[in-house]
Amino acid sequence: MIIRMVQLTIRPDALDEFKALFESIKHKIRASEGCHDLELLSDVRYPNVVSTLSKWESEAALEAYRQSELFRSSWKASKRLFAARPTASSHVIISETS
Repeated sequence: MIIRMVQLTIRPDALDEFKALFESIKHKIRASEGCHDLELLSDVRYPNVVSTLSKWESEAALEAYRQSELFRSSWKASKRLFAARPTASSHVIISETS
């Protein structure tokens, strides 16, 4: 399982537009082969700093999504709303709580 975190700083005037865009495509991303979950998080202090948290079956599944038309089109639409360069990282679980 790959957990992907992408932090995005959205222009404050574009935050509602970004949220609407995310709402319109989240079901398509979740339906991508190998995607197990997708969430949009907001920073407690800075509401225009948001993060996507997604869970993928494998690095190959994540990469297939990143090469898809869905990713390219949604990234293009989102990118114009950014106030800063996004950061991304991929993680694996090394210890679970039960």
